[in-house]
Amino acid sequence: MTQQIIGFVGGGNMAAALIGGLVDGGCSPEKIMVFDLEQTKLLALQQQYGINLAANNLFVAENADVLVFAVKPQIIHSVANEMSAVVQAKKPIIISIAAGVRERDIESWMGGAVSLIRCMPNTPALVRSGATALHANNYVSEDQRDIAETILRSVGLVVWVEREDDLDAVTALSGSGPAYFFLLMEAMNRAAEELGLDKKIAQVLVEQTALGAAKVALEVEESPADLRRRVTSPGGTTERAINVFENGGMQSLVVDALRAAHARSIEMSDELGGK
Repeated sequence: MTQQIIGFVGGGNMAAALIGGLVDGGCSPEKIMVFDLEQTKLLALQQQYGINLAANNLFVAENADVLVFAVKPQIIHSVANEMSAVVQAKKPIIISIAAGVRERDIESWMGGAVSLIRCMPNTPALVRSGATALHANNYVSEDQRDIAETILRSVGLVVWVEREDDLDAVTALSGSGPAYFFLLMEAMNRAAEELGLDKKIAQVLVEQTALGAAKVALEVEESPADLRRRVTSPGGTTERAINVFENGGMQSLVVDALRAAHARSIEMSDELGGK
């Protein structure tokens, strides 16, 4: 890993999170390079982490052993075409974090037979608490899988999925998932204020409660359903609130929401593949 040159095509928030995680995890800044059209992003990354800046995308492709595509999905087609000849000659590992862009499309745009790993990270990666699912195409070796896993693990948990199509479900679950929890937190904040709590007190209590619930779920072997039953005393306040959620159709509403996100993920992949 320490001998690999990691090149980032795109220097946005997710690239910055990965660069920070790598450097803090012991990767030499000299082994990292990045290019982005926005010079302010590049200079900020260089100042903060001491990494190398590239003059253009081709310079990254010519010098990197690992290429991380961290550009917007709408422009990955043109970026891949621009780099295809260099990639075919050098054969780097390609890690794509461009949401919704299928492997077969990236492979085609890059001339075929490339070692490609597609990832679906989520925004908590920005605070090193991300959840990332990865899928490797048939050209990826075990060593290359290990390299990709090391890079993504620098910002949180990593899991591998067997089928690329599973990434659409991952997008609906963990990719979009932080927004679902933010929505619940937003509603709880509003309800607490209506019950008379100070806005700042309500917010900090909601945030710490969410953090504590997540830590409990991560650190014990019981399922969320078992944990819910354990803290729901018969005839108590929690039971009454849970009954309101259940009677309001919360379970089916969540299923419908994830199905909608899953369907949209597939639609977006179809749209982006045609570009």
